[in-house]
Amino acid sequence: MSTSTTAIALAQALGPVRRALVKATRAAGDLPDLSEAQIEVLRLLVGHGVLSSTEIATRLGLARPTVSNLLKSMSGLQLIDRTASEGDLRSTLVGASPRARVLLARYDRVSADILDEALGRLDPDTRDALSGCAAALTQLTAALSSVP
Repeated sequence: MSTSTTAIALAQALGPVRRALVKATRAAGDLPDLSEAQIEVLRLLVGHGVLSSTEIATRLGLARPTVSNLLKSMSGLQLIDRTASEGDLRSTLVGASPRARVLLARYDRVSADILDEALGRLDPDTRDALSGCAAALTQLTAALSSVP
């Protein structure tokens, strides 16, 4: 498969795979309907602790108004905790709430179970081919993140 053919095949396959996994995970885990961006924010906060909205925007490559809107909706869902910044009382720091941590852990556990069950229904050659994909997809994500 040429690079352009590979790129087209991946572009067409990755979105539907992700959407199918998210849909199945939400249903099986009785999880709220969170956007991919909200889940990314939660992963960032769980992994890095409290951050300013500017830091969140920078690390995720999102516009500050987008992050502001995400945080507003996430606050209403009790997914984040806000605290005043010690250095600048005009700004706030944001962290994942205990509820968000529980939901994210459940999401990860349920999605892994769903993937494991789906992989079990595939033929051995397909499972073997997919087993090496996680590392390759991580490298692809890094390469895509460096594209301006």
